[in-house]
Amino acid sequence: MFFEAFLFLLRSNAQMWRFQKLLFTFCFVLDSDIGAAQLIDVSGYEGRNVNISCSYEYGYDTYEKYLCRNDCGDADVLITTTEVQKNRYSITDDTSVRVFTVTISQLSAADAGKYWCGISKSFTDIYTEVKLNVKPDSCCDSVTIIQSSLENSVSISCPYKSEFLNSLKYICRGKQPSVCLQQAVVTSVNKLNRRFGLQDDKTSRHFTVTVTDVTKDDAGSYLCGVQRNNHLDEFNHIQLEVKDWCCVKLQEVSGSVGQPVTLQCPYPPQHVSNRKFLCKGERRRSCRNVVESQSQTDDRFTLQDNTASSSFSVTIVKLEVSDAGTYWCGSDSEWSLGNYTKIQLSVVSTQTNSLPPMTTVETTGIQSTHVPGQINRDPVLFYGMVFIGVALPLMLILPLIIFIKWKCFKAQGAGNSTKTVDAKEATSMSDIYENDEVVVNVKLNSSKPQSSRQHCDAQQETVYQNFDTEDTYCNQYYHKDNKH
Repeated sequence: MFFEAFLFLLRSNAQMWRFQKLLFTFCFVLDSDIGAAQLIDVSGYEGRNVNISCSYEYGYDTYEKYLCRNDCGDADVLITTTEVQKNRYSITDDTSVRVFTVTISQLSAADAGKYWCGISKSFTDIYTEVKLNVKPDSCCDSVTIIQSSLENSVSISCPYKSEFLNSLKYICRGKQPSVCLQQAVVTSVNKLNRRFGLQDDKTSRHFTVTVTDVTKDDAGSYLCGVQRNNHLDEFNHIQLEVKDWCCVKLQEVSGSVGQPVTLQCPYPPQHVSNRKFLCKGERRRSCRNVVESQSQTDDRFTLQDNTASSSFSVTIVKLEVSDAGTYWCGSDSEWSLGNYTKIQLSVVSTQTNSLPPMTTVETTGIQSTHVPGQINRDPVLFYGMVFIGVALPLMLILPLIIFIKWKCFKAQGAGNSTKTVDAKEATSMSDIYENDEVVVNVKLNSSKPQSSRQHCDAQQETVYQNFDTEDTYCNQYYHKDNKH
Protein backbone atom coordinates (compact mmCIF):
# COMPACT_ATOMS: atom_id res chain seq x y z
CA MET A 1 0.00 0.00 0.00
CA PHE A 2 2.77 2.43 0.87
CA PHE A 3 4.67 1.45 -2.22
CA GLU A 4 1.69 2.17 -4.45
CA ALA A 5 1.21 5.59 -2.84
CA PHE A 6 4.87 6.36 -3.43
CA LEU A 7 4.58 5.45 -7.10
CA PHE A 8 1.47 7.62 -7.52
CA LEU A 9 3.23 10.60 -5.92
CA LEU A 10 6.28 10.09 -8.08
CA ARG A 11 4.14 9.87 -11.23
CA SER A 12 2.28 13.04 -10.29
CA ASN A 13 5.51 14.91 -9.70
CA ALA A 14 6.82 13.86 -13.12
CA GLN A 15 3.69 15.10 -14.87
CA MET A 16 3.87 18.33 -12.90
CA TRP A 17 7.52 18.77 -13.91
CA ARG A 18 6.72 18.29 -17.59
CA PHE A 19 3.89 20.77 -17.36
CA GLN A 20 6.12 23.32 -15.67
CA LYS A 21 8.79 22.81 -18.29
CA LEU A 22 6.26 23.27 -21.08
CA LEU A 23 4.86 26.37 -19.43
CA PHE A 24 8.36 27.77 -18.97
CA THR A 25 9.25 27.15 -22.56
CA PHE A 26 6.02 28.75 -23.78
CA CYS A 27 6.50 31.81 -21.58
CA PHE A 28 10.13 32.09 -22.66
CA VAL A 29 9.17 32.04 -26.32
CA LEU A 30 6.43 34.57 -25.86
CA ASP A 31 8.67 36.84 -23.84
CA SER A 32 11.86 36.63 -25.88
CA ASP A 33 11.01 35.76 -29.48
CA ILE A 34 7.42 35.62 -30.64
CA GLY A 35 6.31 38.42 -28.44
CA ALA A 36 9.05 40.62 -29.79
CA ALA A 37 8.35 39.74 -33.44
CA GLN A 38 5.91 41.63 -35.66
CA LEU A 39 3.21 39.84 -37.66
CA ILE A 40 3.97 39.79 -41.40
CA ASP A 41 0.86 40.27 -43.59
CA VAL A 42 1.38 39.19 -47.21
CA SER A 43 -1.12 39.01 -50.10
CA GLY A 44 -0.89 37.48 -53.57
CA TYR A 45 -3.00 36.62 -56.64
CA GLU A 46 -4.01 33.16 -57.79
CA GLY A 47 -1.70 31.81 -60.46
CA ARG A 48 1.01 34.35 -59.62
CA ASN A 49 4.08 34.45 -57.36
CA VAL A 50 4.35 35.96 -53.89
CA ASN A 51 7.42 36.92 -51.83
CA ILE A 52 7.59 36.48 -48.04
CA SER A 53 10.43 38.56 -46.59
CA CYS A 54 11.63 37.91 -43.03
CA SER A 55 14.19 40.06 -41.22
CA TYR A 56 16.50 38.86 -38.40
CA GLU A 57 18.84 40.35 -35.81
CA TYR A 58 22.56 40.89 -36.09
CA GLY A 59 24.62 37.78 -35.37
CA TYR A 60 22.35 35.26 -37.15
CA ASP A 61 23.95 35.65 -40.56
CA THR A 62 25.32 32.11 -40.73
CA TYR A 63 22.33 30.42 -39.07
CA GLU A 64 19.97 28.24 -41.03
CA LYS A 65 16.65 29.91 -41.97
CA TYR A 66 13.46 28.24 -43.11
CA LEU A 67 9.72 28.62 -43.78
CA CYS A 68 7.19 26.26 -42.21
CA ARG A 69 3.43 25.84 -41.67
CA ASN A 70 1.20 24.61 -38.86
CA ASP A 71 3.25 23.41 -35.81
CA CYS A 72 6.58 23.63 -37.68
CA GLY A 73 7.41 19.96 -37.19
CA ASP A 74 9.89 18.23 -39.47
CA ALA A 75 7.12 17.47 -41.98
CA ASP A 76 5.89 21.09 -41.90
CA VAL A 77 9.16 22.65 -43.05
CA LEU A 78 8.68 23.83 -46.65
CA ILE A 79 12.21 24.97 -47.51
CA THR A 80 15.50 25.91 -45.81
CA THR A 81 18.46 28.06 -46.82
CA THR A 82 20.46 24.88 -47.43
CA GLU A 83 18.10 23.80 -50.26
CA VAL A 84 17.63 27.00 -52.34
CA GLN A 85 14.84 25.41 -54.48
CA LYS A 86 12.19 22.88 -53.49
CA ASN A 87 8.97 22.26 -55.44
CA ARG A 88 7.16 25.61 -55.72
CA TYR A 89 9.36 27.24 -53.07
CA SER A 90 12.66 29.08 -53.45
CA ILE A 91 14.71 30.97 -50.82
CA THR A 92 17.44 33.63 -50.78
CA ASP A 93 19.31 35.17 -47.87
CA ASP A 94 20.64 38.73 -48.13
CA THR A 95 23.03 38.98 -45.17
CA SER A 96 23.91 42.60 -46.02
CA VAL A 97 20.45 43.76 -44.96
CA ARG A 98 19.73 40.67 -42.78
CA VAL A 99 16.58 39.60 -44.69
CA PHE A 100 15.78 36.18 -46.14
CA THR A 101 13.00 35.88 -48.71
CA VAL A 102 10.87 32.88 -49.66
CA THR A 103 9.07 32.91 -53.02
CA ILE A 104 5.96 30.78 -53.55
CA SER A 105 5.03 30.33 -57.23
CA GLN A 106 1.71 29.43 -58.83
CA LEU A 107 -0.40 30.46 -55.86
CA SER A 108 -3.74 28.80 -55.24
CA ALA A 109 -6.52 29.39 -52.73
CA ALA A 110 -5.19 26.46 -50.66
CA ASP A 111 -1.94 28.36 -50.02
CA ALA A 112 -3.72 30.96 -47.89
CA GLY A 113 -3.18 30.70 -44.13
CA LYS A 114 -0.54 30.93 -41.37
CA TYR A 115 3.19 30.43 -41.95
CA TRP A 116 6.33 30.81 -39.81
CA CYS A 117 9.69 32.31 -40.68
CA GLY A 118 12.18 30.30 -38.60
CA ILE A 119 15.84 30.59 -37.55
CA SER A 120 17.50 27.44 -36.25
CA LYS A 121 19.37 27.86 -32.95
CA SER A 122 20.20 25.84 -29.84
CA PHE A 123 17.35 24.92 -27.48
CA THR A 124 14.65 27.16 -29.02
CA ASP A 125 14.30 28.43 -32.63
CA ILE A 126 13.27 31.98 -33.43
CA TYR A 127 9.87 32.31 -35.14
CA THR A 128 8.03 35.12 -36.90
CA GLU A 129 4.38 34.64 -37.82
CA VAL A 130 3.26 35.21 -41.41
CA LYS A 131 -0.31 35.58 -42.65
CA LEU A 132 -0.74 34.88 -46.38
CA ASN A 133 -3.85 36.08 -48.24
CA VAL A 134 -4.63 34.78 -51.72
CA LYS A 135 -7.09 36.64 -53.98
CA PRO A 136 -8.45 35.95 -57.49
CA ASP A 137 -6.59 37.78 -60.26
CA SER A 138 -9.63 39.78 -61.35
CA CYS A 139 -11.34 43.05 -60.52
CA CYS A 140 -13.77 44.22 -59.30
CA ASP A 141 -17.09 43.74 -57.54
CA SER A 142 -18.45 46.97 -59.06
CA VAL A 143 -17.85 48.67 -62.39
CA THR A 144 -18.28 52.27 -63.58
CA ILE A 145 -19.53 52.70 -67.17
CA ILE A 146 -18.41 55.74 -69.17
CA GLN A 147 -19.69 56.52 -72.67
CA SER A 148 -17.99 58.52 -75.40
CA SER A 149 -18.45 59.12 -79.10
CA LEU A 150 -15.94 58.51 -81.83
CA GLU A 151 -13.21 61.17 -82.20
CA ASN A 152 -14.34 63.00 -79.04
CA SER A 153 -12.42 63.40 -75.78
CA VAL A 154 -13.36 61.50 -72.63
CA SER A 155 -12.30 61.88 -68.97
CA ILE A 156 -12.04 58.95 -66.56
CA SER A 157 -12.22 59.97 -62.88
CA CYS A 158 -10.58 57.67 -60.30
CA PRO A 159 -11.13 58.35 -56.54
CA TYR A 160 -8.72 57.21 -53.82
CA LYS A 161 -8.37 57.35 -49.99
CA SER A 162 -6.65 60.17 -48.15
CA GLU A 163 -3.91 57.83 -46.94
CA PHE A 164 -2.74 57.45 -50.55
CA LEU A 165 -2.18 61.13 -51.33
CA ASN A 166 1.49 60.57 -52.13
CA SER A 167 1.15 57.08 -53.57
CA LEU A 168 1.73 56.21 -57.22
CA LYS A 169 -1.42 56.40 -59.36
CA TYR A 170 -1.82 54.73 -62.75
CA ILE A 171 -4.30 53.29 -65.24
CA CYS A 172 -4.05 50.16 -67.38
CA ARG A 173 -6.19 48.25 -69.85
CA GLY A 174 -7.83 44.93 -68.98
CA LYS A 175 -9.01 43.40 -65.72
CA GLN A 176 -5.89 41.69 -64.32
CA PRO A 177 -4.60 43.50 -61.21
CA SER A 178 -1.43 41.40 -61.02
CA VAL A 179 0.02 42.88 -64.23
CA CYS A 180 -1.69 46.27 -64.23
CA LEU A 181 1.28 48.31 -63.01
CA GLN A 182 3.68 46.66 -65.47
CA GLN A 183 1.25 47.38 -68.34
CA ALA A 184 0.20 50.87 -67.23
CA VAL A 185 -0.77 53.22 -70.06
CA VAL A 186 0.02 56.35 -68.05
CA THR A 187 1.10 57.03 -64.43
CA SER A 188 1.35 59.97 -62.03
CA VAL A 189 5.11 59.98 -62.79
CA ASN A 190 4.81 59.74 -66.58
CA LYS A 191 1.74 61.92 -66.96
CA LEU A 192 1.51 62.02 -70.75
CA ASN A 193 1.54 59.17 -73.24
CA ARG A 194 0.34 60.14 -76.73
CA ARG A 195 -3.47 60.55 -76.42
CA PHE A 196 -3.56 59.67 -72.69
CA GLY A 197 -2.91 62.21 -69.95
CA LEU A 198 -3.13 61.97 -66.13
CA GLN A 199 -3.78 64.76 -63.61
CA ASP A 200 -3.89 64.22 -59.82
CA ASP A 201 -6.15 66.52 -57.78
CA LYS A 202 -5.12 65.86 -54.16
CA THR A 203 -7.70 68.32 -52.83
CA SER A 204 -10.64 66.25 -54.09
CA ARG A 205 -8.62 63.01 -53.85
CA HIS A 206 -9.31 62.13 -57.49
CA PHE A 207 -6.94 61.55 -60.35
CA THR A 208 -8.31 62.02 -63.86
CA VAL A 209 -7.21 60.30 -67.05
CA THR A 210 -8.14 62.12 -70.27
CA VAL A 211 -8.27 60.34 -73.65
CA THR A 212 -8.34 62.58 -76.73
CA ASP A 213 -9.51 61.72 -80.25
CA VAL A 214 -11.25 58.56 -79.07
CA THR A 215 -11.20 55.58 -81.45
CA LYS A 216 -13.17 52.35 -81.50
CA ASP A 217 -10.10 50.49 -80.25
CA ASP A 218 -10.20 52.52 -77.03
CA ALA A 219 -13.39 50.79 -75.92
CA GLY A 220 -13.06 48.15 -73.19
CA SER A 221 -12.09 47.63 -69.55
CA TYR A 222 -9.66 49.81 -67.61
CA LEU A 223 -8.29 49.64 -64.07
CA CYS A 224 -7.49 52.75 -62.03
CA GLY A 225 -4.73 51.67 -59.63
CA VAL A 226 -3.17 53.09 -56.47
CA GLN A 227 0.07 51.51 -55.30
CA ARG A 228 0.31 50.24 -51.71
CA ASN A 229 3.56 49.20 -50.09
CA ASN A 230 3.66 45.58 -48.81
CA HIS A 231 0.01 45.12 -49.80
CA LEU A 232 -2.01 44.56 -52.94
CA ASP A 233 -2.79 47.74 -54.87
CA GLU A 234 -6.29 49.19 -54.80
CA PHE A 235 -8.28 49.34 -58.03
CA ASN A 236 -11.43 50.78 -59.59
CA HIS A 237 -12.95 49.06 -62.63
CA ILE A 238 -13.95 51.36 -65.54
CA GLN A 239 -15.83 50.21 -68.66
CA LEU A 240 -15.45 52.60 -71.61
CA GLU A 241 -18.06 52.44 -74.36
CA VAL A 242 -17.38 54.16 -77.70
CA LYS A 243 -20.19 54.77 -80.17
CA ASP A 244 -20.16 56.15 -83.69
CA TRP A 245 -23.31 58.26 -83.48
CA CYS A 246 -22.84 59.73 -86.94
CA CYS A 247 -23.85 56.50 -88.60
CA VAL A 248 -27.41 56.87 -87.27
CA LYS A 249 -27.76 59.82 -89.66
CA LEU A 250 -25.87 58.53 -92.69
CA GLN A 251 -26.97 59.75 -96.14
CA GLU A 252 -25.81 58.61 -99.56
CA VAL A 253 -26.37 61.16 -102.34
CA SER A 254 -25.53 60.91 -106.04
CA GLY A 255 -25.31 63.67 -108.67
CA SER A 256 -24.19 64.26 -112.24
CA VAL A 257 -21.38 66.49 -113.48
CA GLY A 258 -22.63 69.96 -114.37
CA GLN A 259 -25.97 69.43 -112.62
CA PRO A 260 -27.08 70.80 -109.20
CA VAL A 261 -27.52 68.59 -106.13
CA THR A 262 -29.06 69.35 -102.72
CA LEU A 263 -27.92 67.97 -99.35
CA GLN A 264 -30.45 67.85 -96.48
CA CYS A 265 -29.25 68.42 -92.89
CA PRO A 266 -31.68 68.07 -89.95
CA TYR A 267 -30.88 69.51 -86.53
CA PRO A 268 -32.49 69.54 -83.04
CA PRO A 269 -35.19 72.20 -82.52
CA GLN A 270 -33.19 73.79 -79.68
CA HIS A 271 -30.42 74.58 -82.20
CA VAL A 272 -32.59 76.95 -84.23
CA SER A 273 -30.32 79.91 -83.44
CA ASN A 274 -27.04 77.95 -83.66
CA ARG A 275 -24.52 78.30 -86.46
CA LYS A 276 -25.14 75.75 -89.22
CA PHE A 277 -22.30 74.49 -91.36
CA LEU A 278 -21.17 71.97 -93.95
CA CYS A 279 -17.59 70.70 -94.06
CA LYS A 280 -15.74 68.16 -96.18
CA GLY A 281 -13.25 65.48 -95.10
CA GLU A 282 -12.97 61.84 -94.13
CA ARG A 283 -12.57 62.67 -90.42
CA ARG A 284 -15.22 64.73 -88.72
CA ARG A 285 -12.85 66.44 -86.31
CA SER A 286 -10.55 67.69 -89.09
CA CYS A 287 -12.99 68.42 -91.93
CA ARG A 288 -12.75 71.71 -93.92
CA ASN A 289 -15.71 74.12 -93.89
CA VAL A 290 -17.15 74.81 -97.36
CA VAL A 291 -20.23 76.79 -96.28
CA GLU A 292 -21.88 78.02 -93.07
CA SER A 293 -24.88 80.10 -92.11
CA GLN A 294 -22.86 83.30 -91.57
CA SER A 295 -20.46 82.97 -94.51
CA GLN A 296 -19.40 80.72 -97.38
CA THR A 297 -16.08 79.91 -98.98
CA ASP A 298 -17.31 78.60 -102.36
CA ASP A 299 -19.83 80.44 -104.60
CA ARG A 300 -21.20 77.13 -105.88
CA PHE A 301 -22.40 76.19 -102.35
CA THR A 302 -25.56 77.83 -100.99
CA LEU A 303 -26.96 77.19 -97.49
CA GLN A 304 -30.65 77.77 -96.75
CA ASP A 305 -32.10 77.34 -93.24
CA ASN A 306 -35.66 76.15 -92.77
CA THR A 307 -36.49 76.74 -89.10
CA ALA A 308 -40.02 75.39 -89.48
CA SER A 309 -38.74 71.89 -90.31
CA SER A 310 -35.62 72.14 -88.07
CA SER A 311 -33.32 71.49 -91.01
CA PHE A 312 -31.14 73.30 -93.47
CA SER A 313 -30.18 72.45 -97.03
CA VAL A 314 -27.02 73.01 -99.03
CA THR A 315 -27.28 73.24 -102.81
CA ILE A 316 -24.21 72.66 -104.97
CA VAL A 317 -24.53 74.06 -108.52
CA LYS A 318 -22.47 72.96 -111.50
CA LEU A 319 -21.35 69.77 -109.79
CA GLU A 320 -17.74 68.72 -110.44
CA VAL A 321 -16.02 65.36 -110.17
CA SER A 322 -13.82 66.74 -107.38
CA ASP A 323 -16.93 67.44 -105.29
CA ALA A 324 -17.33 63.72 -104.55
CA GLY A 325 -16.41 62.63 -101.04
CA THR A 326 -17.51 62.72 -97.42
CA TYR A 327 -19.35 65.71 -95.98
CA TRP A 328 -20.46 66.57 -92.44
CA CYS A 329 -23.27 68.97 -91.63
CA GLY A 330 -24.25 70.03 -88.14
CA SER A 331 -25.50 72.73 -85.81
CA ASP A 332 -23.13 72.29 -82.88
CA SER A 333 -19.49 73.36 -82.98
CA GLU A 334 -18.71 70.96 -80.12
CA TRP A 335 -19.91 67.99 -82.16
CA SER A 336 -22.27 66.72 -79.47
CA LEU A 337 -23.86 63.30 -79.86
CA GLY A 338 -26.53 63.13 -82.54
CA ASN A 339 -26.16 66.78 -83.63
CA TYR A 340 -24.44 66.15 -86.94
CA THR A 341 -25.06 64.19 -90.16
CA LYS A 342 -22.62 62.28 -92.37
CA ILE A 343 -23.22 62.52 -96.14
CA GLN A 344 -21.46 60.42 -98.76
CA LEU A 345 -21.63 62.21 -102.14
CA SER A 346 -20.84 60.40 -105.38
CA VAL A 347 -20.53 62.17 -108.74
CA VAL A 348 -21.10 60.47 -112.10
CA SER A 349 -20.10 61.78 -115.51
CA THR A 350 -22.80 62.38 -118.16
CA GLN A 351 -20.47 61.10 -120.91
CA THR A 352 -20.88 57.43 -121.66
CA ASN A 353 -18.18 55.34 -123.22
CA SER A 354 -19.61 53.47 -126.24
CA LEU A 355 -18.44 49.94 -126.79
CA PRO A 356 -17.00 48.89 -130.22
CA PRO A 357 -19.49 47.22 -132.59
CA MET A 358 -20.09 43.57 -132.02
CA THR A 359 -19.05 41.19 -134.79
CA THR A 360 -20.21 37.66 -135.31
CA VAL A 361 -17.63 35.02 -136.05
CA GLU A 362 -18.90 31.77 -137.53
CA THR A 363 -16.63 28.74 -137.51
CA THR A 364 -17.75 25.34 -138.79
CA GLY A 365 -21.30 25.74 -137.78
CA ILE A 366 -20.50 27.26 -134.35
CA GLN A 367 -21.38 30.94 -134.06
CA SER A 368 -19.69 33.22 -131.48
CA THR A 369 -19.83 36.91 -130.71
CA HIS A 370 -16.55 38.80 -130.71
CA VAL A 371 -15.63 42.38 -129.78
CA PRO A 372 -12.64 43.79 -131.71
CA GLY A 373 -9.56 44.18 -129.55
CA GLN A 374 -10.66 41.38 -127.21
CA ILE A 375 -9.49 37.78 -127.18
CA ASN A 376 -12.03 35.05 -126.65
CA ARG A 377 -10.57 32.96 -123.83
CA ASP A 378 -13.37 30.42 -123.53
CA PRO A 379 -11.44 27.11 -123.20
CA VAL A 380 -14.38 24.96 -124.32
CA LEU A 381 -14.81 26.96 -127.51
CA PHE A 382 -11.05 27.02 -128.14
CA TYR A 383 -10.58 23.26 -127.90
CA GLY A 384 -13.75 22.70 -129.91
CA MET A 385 -12.35 24.78 -132.74
CA VAL A 386 -9.05 22.89 -132.57
CA PHE A 387 -10.90 19.57 -132.77
CA ILE A 388 -13.02 20.68 -135.72
CA GLY A 389 -10.12 22.27 -137.58
CA VAL A 390 -7.48 19.56 -137.05
CA ALA A 391 -8.69 16.30 -135.55
CA LEU A 392 -11.88 15.94 -137.57
CA PRO A 393 -10.21 16.32 -141.00
CA LEU A 394 -7.54 13.77 -139.98
CA MET A 395 -10.25 11.33 -138.96
CA LEU A 396 -11.84 11.70 -142.42
CA ILE A 397 -8.55 11.56 -144.40
CA LEU A 398 -7.01 8.44 -142.81
CA PRO A 399 -9.77 6.00 -143.88
CA LEU A 400 -9.62 7.48 -147.39
CA ILE A 401 -5.86 6.99 -147.59
CA ILE A 402 -6.23 3.39 -146.48
CA PHE A 403 -8.91 2.82 -149.08
CA ILE A 404 -6.76 4.32 -151.90
CA LYS A 405 -3.76 2.20 -150.94
CA TRP A 406 -5.92 -0.88 -150.89
CA LYS A 407 -7.21 -0.12 -154.41
CA CYS A 408 -3.65 0.49 -155.57
CA PHE A 409 -2.38 -2.82 -154.21
CA LYS A 410 -5.35 -4.68 -155.67
CA ALA A 411 -4.68 -3.26 -159.11
CA GLN A 412 -1.03 -4.20 -158.95
CA GLY A 413 -1.85 -7.72 -157.76
CA ALA A 414 -4.15 -8.27 -160.75
CA GLY A 415 -1.38 -7.43 -163.25
CA ASN A 416 1.31 -9.47 -161.57
CA SER A 417 -0.45 -12.60 -160.32
CA THR A 418 2.46 -14.87 -161.39
CA LYS A 419 5.19 -12.82 -159.77
CA THR A 420 6.37 -12.54 -156.22
CA VAL A 421 7.86 -9.30 -154.92
CA ASP A 422 10.31 -9.33 -152.05
CA ALA A 423 9.27 -6.87 -149.22
CA LYS A 424 12.77 -5.69 -148.45
CA GLU A 425 13.61 -5.23 -152.10
CA ALA A 426 10.36 -3.27 -152.60
CA THR A 427 11.46 -0.73 -150.05
CA SER A 428 14.96 -0.32 -151.45
CA MET A 429 15.93 3.30 -151.99
CA SER A 430 17.66 2.46 -155.28
CA ASP A 431 14.43 1.11 -156.73
CA ILE A 432 12.64 4.25 -155.70
CA TYR A 433 15.18 6.45 -157.48
CA GLU A 434 14.88 4.29 -160.63
CA ASN A 435 11.18 5.11 -160.86
CA ASP A 436 11.88 8.16 -162.96
CA GLU A 437 13.14 6.06 -165.94
CA VAL A 438 10.42 3.45 -165.56
CA VAL A 439 7.73 6.07 -165.67
CA VAL A 440 9.12 7.31 -168.97
CA ASN A 441 9.15 3.78 -170.42
CA VAL A 442 5.66 3.17 -169.23
CA LYS A 443 4.40 6.18 -171.05
CA LEU A 444 5.95 4.86 -174.33
CA ASN A 445 4.44 1.37 -174.00
CA SER A 446 0.80 0.42 -173.84
CA SER A 447 0.88 -2.72 -171.76
CA LYS A 448 -1.67 -3.86 -169.14
CA PRO A 449 0.50 -3.01 -166.12
CA GLN A 450 0.76 0.49 -167.54
CA SER A 451 -2.97 0.73 -167.70
CA SER A 452 -3.24 -0.54 -164.17
CA ARG A 453 -0.65 1.94 -162.91
CA GLN A 454 -2.29 4.81 -164.72
CA HIS A 455 -5.55 3.88 -163.10
CA CYS A 456 -3.87 4.00 -159.66
CA ASP A 457 -2.23 7.33 -160.41
CA ALA A 458 -5.46 8.76 -161.72
CA GLN A 459 -7.29 7.90 -158.55
CA GLN A 460 -4.58 9.40 -156.36
CA GLU A 461 -4.30 12.57 -158.42
CA THR A 462 -8.07 12.99 -158.38
CA VAL A 463 -8.52 12.72 -154.62
CA TYR A 464 -5.19 13.96 -153.18
CA GLN A 465 -2.89 15.84 -155.49
CA ASN A 466 -0.45 16.68 -152.71
CA PHE A 467 0.49 13.10 -151.76
CA ASP A 468 3.58 12.66 -153.98
CA THR A 469 4.86 9.95 -151.67
CA GLU A 470 1.97 7.68 -152.66
CA ASP A 471 2.94 8.00 -156.33
CA THR A 472 6.49 7.06 -155.42
CA TYR A 473 5.41 3.89 -153.69
CA CYS A 474 3.08 2.92 -156.54
CA ASN A 475 5.94 3.45 -159.06
CA GLN A 476 8.11 1.25 -156.90
CA TYR A 477 5.83 -1.74 -157.43
CA TYR A 478 5.40 -0.95 -161.08
CA HIS A 479 9.14 -0.87 -161.53
CA LYS A 480 9.47 -4.27 -159.97
CA ASP A 481 6.92 -5.69 -162.38
CA ASN A 482 8.81 -4.40 -165.40
CA LYS A 483 12.09 -5.53 -163.95
CA HIS A 484 10.97 -9.10 -163.98
